[in-house]
Amino acid sequence: MNDDTIIEVKNLKTFFYTNQRCNKAINGVSFKIQKGKTLCIVGESGCGKSVTAASIMGLLPRLSRIEEGEINYHSKQHGHLRIDQLEQNGPTMRSIRGGEVAMIFQDPMTALNPVYTVGSQISENLKYHTKLTRKKIKLKTIDLLSNMGIPIPEQRAKEYPHQFSGGMRQRAMIGMAMSCNPQVLIADEPTTALDVTIQAQIFELMDTLKKDHDTAILLITHDMGVVTELADDVAVMYMGNIVESGTIVDVLRSPAHPYTKALLKSIPILGKGKTQELEPIKGSTPDPYDRPKGCQFHPRCEFATDKCQEVPVDEKISDSHSVMCWHYREVLNNG
Repeated sequence: MNDDTIIEVKNLKTFFYTNQRCNKAINGVSFKIQKGKTLCIVGESGCGKSVTAASIMGLLPRLSRIEEGEINYHSKQHGHLRIDQLEQNGPTMRSIRGGEVAMIFQDPMTALNPVYTVGSQISENLKYHTKLTRKKIKLKTIDLLSNMGIPIPEQRAKEYPHQFSGGMRQRAMIGMAMSCNPQVLIADEPTTALDVTIQAQIFELMDTLKKDHDTAILLITHDMGVVTELADDVAVMYMGNIVESGTIVDVLRSPAHPYTKALLKSIPILGKGKTQELEPIKGSTPDPYDRPKGCQFHPRCEFATDKCQEVPVDEKISDSHSVMCWHYREVLNNG
């Protein structure tokens, strides 16, 4: 890993096993997360985005396991580690999770414990990962809530998650995640079901935290609009594969995969009004237990040929832009 790379994922394969069947949820994914940068993983529901985050955090559910690949992490405390080789609940993994590598979950109501106050849950994280005194932990907890834009933080710290609005719960979750100034922040659909004003405020908070602490952010989303606002780099995921990756400029200006191109065509553009024609992606995602041969997208692809029955190789378009598609030149020429 170079000096700026915090986490490097190499050929990750995470499979789920149910009723003697295997779902290859992640099937050969590789990417890097770098200091002070935001990498967005984007794709439809069920493509493997959240499983990727769970693999990094060591939070995979039962009946699932990492079959192949590496997750390399450069820890401040422990030096170079392979997360995929650590026990999920081992002491080293526990010392990293929530401290150096933190996560904002999709639904804060299920991530926060309903029987403990919000303040006590933030304090517990600080108690475990820092050597602060009880008095300083209490002050920092209130300070974190205040920095997240939560009014009357002294009172709010004594309240329970159900007494917070959706936006305030998410802010509290961000505060908890950032309480130990993590090297890496993983945000899994952090603004689901929130109104656009609160969304904008939360994204602004995340961007400020990244700039202030040089934190690397892995943002998981299905919203290409969010990607255009926040990403430095983009990885487009489909059916357990990263089909295209590159800088935000590479991917948005010159989409080389038919799936990326289809995602961009399905986004409404502000100001076009009734004149804009949105193009939905034809078909639907295949059954994960009965996948098509070769390229997973070819049953829905306008560029598909017999060649697409073979698994495409990862082609380098430039130093920062790569794609898994046999017909990427044709896709680029028809842009």
